Amino acid sequence: MRATLRWAHADFRAHRGEALFVVLASAGIIASLLLAGALFGYAANPWQRVFNQSHGAHIWLHTRAGADTAALSRVDGVAALSGPYRTTATTVESRGARVGVTLRAAGAEPPQTGRPLVTDGSWLTGPDTAAGGPGAGNDTVVLEASVARALWAEPGDTVRVTGPDGAPHALEVSGIAEVAEPRYHPGGGPGIGWVLDSTLDEVAHGDTGQSVGLRLQDPDDTDFTVQRAVTLLGADRVAQVTKWQQARVEAGGDDRLLGQMFAVFGLGALLAAALAAAGAIGARVRGQLRDIAILKAVGFTPGQVTRGFLVQHLAFALLGVALGTAAIALLGARIPGRIGEATAVWQDLPGHTALMIGIPCGAVLLIAAATGLSAWRAGRVPPVPVARAALPSATPMTALGRRALGVRVPPALVLGWRAAFPRRGRTLAAVARLALPLVLITVALVAWSTLDQFRSRPAQMGLAAALTVRAGQSAGSNDAELERALAAVPDVAAVHPGAEMAALVPGQTGTITLRGLGTAQDPYPSKVVEGRAVSGPDEAVAGQGLLDLLGVRVGAWVRMTVEGRPQILHVVGRTIEPESGGRVITTTIDALRERDPALRPDFHALVLSEGADPVAVSATLAGTAGGTLEVRQTPNPVDRLEPARAVIAALIAVLALIGLIELLTLIGTGVRDRGRDLLALKAIGLTPRQIGSMIVTAAGLTALASAVVGTTLGALSGRWLVDTQGASSGIGAGIAQLPPLPVLSTVIVAAVLGAVGAAALPATRAARRRPADSLSETL
Repeated sequence: MRATLRWAHADFRAHRGEALFVVLASAGIIASLLLAGALFGYAANPWQRVFNQSHGAHIWLHTRAGADTAALSRVDGVAALSGPYRTTATTVESRGARVGVTLRAAGAEPPQTGRPLVTDGSWLTGPDTAAGGPGAGNDTVVLEASVARALWAEPGDTVRVTGPDGAPHALEVSGIAEVAEPRYHPGGGPGIGWVLDSTLDEVAHGDTGQSVGLRLQDPDDTDFTVQRAVTLLGADRVAQVTKWQQARVEAGGDDRLLGQMFAVFGLGALLAAALAAAGAIGARVRGQLRDIAILKAVGFTPGQVTRGFLVQHLAFALLGVALGTAAIALLGARIPGRIGEATAVWQDLPGHTALMIGIPCGAVLLIAAATGLSAWRAGRVPPVPVARAALPSATPMTALGRRALGVRVPPALVLGWRAAFPRRGRTLAAVARLALPLVLITVALVAWSTLDQFRSRPAQMGLAAALTVRAGQSAGSNDAELERALAAVPDVAAVHPGAEMAALVPGQTGTITLRGLGTAQDPYPSKVVEGRAVSGPDEAVAGQGLLDLLGVRVGAWVRMTVEGRPQILHVVGRTIEPESGGRVITTTIDALRERDPALRPDFHALVLSEGADPVAVSATLAGTAGGTLEVRQTPNPVDRLEPARAVIAALIAVLALIGLIELLTLIGTGVRDRGRDLLALKAIGLTPRQIGSMIVTAAGLTALASAVVGTTLGALSGRWLVDTQGASSGIGAGIAQLPPLPVLSTVIVAAVLGAVGAAALPATRAARRRPADSLSETL
């Protein structure tokens, strides 16, 4: 063992450059994986991120005015209070949209506990702000992000707020904020807004309540603390209790969707990184065959050689992993931009410690497995150098290659092709190792293109209607007049009456959404991906979530109970259904009127002309029918997945770095393994430029083959992965969108150009070697 350690130390001193490359490669890969993990956690845990950044409250108590909330600070387990804040219930309107909002009175500075995180604009400003500044002439309001989306409101917009007395007030939106509380959604509870005390007095006129947040020392004590708090205040004074679990569950769909997608990417990146690091170690072992032969000649056993390489390279891997982990732990939060912010927040997210330990340990185990294989091969190296020199280093020139040289094809191209694809086994291994990062990059681009499809072509993703209009009061003498008035609005291409209701599935074990949309003469343009659209009586299309819930397929008859009466429909198609987890069955409103002839439309779905702006159309609709219409934008699931874009971009950068390391390893190994051939070619008359061109050509051809294979497999795998994720979420398969051909071509061209650029320096150095065959080139 002592001799093995002494040889390992001497080998390190003799090959410091190669050892440094292995250590830095391992450190760079681990740092990239940890940054990717930080971004994954940042995007896949939006509620936890906001809760930690805002120092959120675990419990929110909404009480009547006069409750002694100050006594809550003395309850055991309460670490801090947020508030109390005076509140009032209002209705906020903007561009035809109408949302119920609970306004909270806040100070000019955000509170420390339960602090709203302003993501756009600024915090509250008063009406005495300097002329021309935010809030000049109007009181201001900060809207919670989901409320702002429902109102299409942005900083600088003026919204109409109606208080308990029915009097309207104009408030200017100064900012948009995120909080770790339940989001607003149509049909649910009210949203949240913040105003100054003076503004609340003007709106409420004394009709106020209170809200107070409790941050606990131990979140597991939530239920017990709620009981203590309600008992202390009096049950008659507590109107509502909101717990942190409720808010987290509402955001759980986003966590699961993003988490599953990122888990696949993370495991793939870890595998690619381990293969790249193992490839670098394997290349170093192959570069020391002469030293191994000498060790065998002086008496080292195969076991000693194997242990020496294994110990040495495991030490390099551990050192690199430790450096990469320490760099991210100490300096990651100082990286500018979104990456640094994500790293800083990640340290407080659940699972941070597990990833900080699991990613390095997983990488070390994979590297150890690959290193063990290379060390075992090193132990089998024969101790006689001449034996290896007598073996041919490459396959003989093929007839096609000789014919190409005969017709004056440039020798660099012919020899570069031969060097790039020497033997079937070695060629497949090199192409597969380099193709793996490109497969994952293409999968990431498929996910990116699918998100773009939801935004740019929503009709193809089941979102044909951009706006939904509801009549708050009698908007005319009958529904036909309202439809004619809506159809007359510019940029409205079609108006489809609709009604939605809850229905019980057979056995009354679950609830689904029954939707009547469009008429038999003018059906709604649902995106049908399996079967056909509705064309006859009692026909319907359903989402994947409903088919899975009922265990049926397209073509089945489905019986449900609506308001105590049966409804039987024939499912003739499956649609992409982004709403309600896909548990939606859609027919025409005429089919629902057969069960209930008095049924009137609850809303009208508006399909806009190509290129129309929904915000502009909504503003026009606000003045239609005497201003009695409530206009809502159709929810787009991509709004919840916007954080994924930054993560996908970071993932592509990480995979590109891993691919570059793999490429440098392959180029260096190829030049070293063909050193004897290069000297022979130079001896028979090839110029240094031709030799350099041959090396660059070989690298470019290898990268081209890997890029073609990687993008093809990545496109197929990405489409399957996204469709599988869509099916499991209830939206349904058929949403995957392949990247445009120019984007895939750009990936291939970038890979080839990267290979050519990376091979330029090794090619130049190889071309300058003297044509002398020494023992080092023989082995």
